Amino acid sequence: MEAREMMAYKKWVVVGDVGNEMKYAGRIYKKLKNCGFDAVGMHPLNKKDGFYSSFEDLKKDNVDLEVLNLVVNPVRGLEIVKEAHEYGIKYVLAQPGARSPEIKDFCAENNMEYAEGCALVELNN
Repeated sequence: MEAREMMAYKKWVVVGDVGNEMKYAGRIYKKLKNCGFDAVGMHPLNKKDGFYSSFEDLKKDNVDLEVLNLVVNPVRGLEIVKEAHEYGIKYVLAQPGARSPEIKDFCAENNMEYAEGCALVELNN
């Protein structure tokens, strides 16, 4: 699957420093929202106002998601992808800097569609 194909899905979780619009996660989250996507933000290291800190938090609010947009260190990203799989997410878009062979392999072994790309680029096309 290509990154552009993931744009057909509208329910996204952006994982990274989503509360900081100077960081890519924050820019991606804001752009998705402005383009009409049903996006939520997750900052895995700490809960910030209006954002989640874990998939457990998302479960409590019964949030329906389709795409995981990874904007974190790949070591932490693998843990997040595993949690996303348990949550039921089927699509993973790994941004530059968030990619690893381990993440790609995990997705392939667990029937998750995986793409490498940049959501900001795709949203501007």
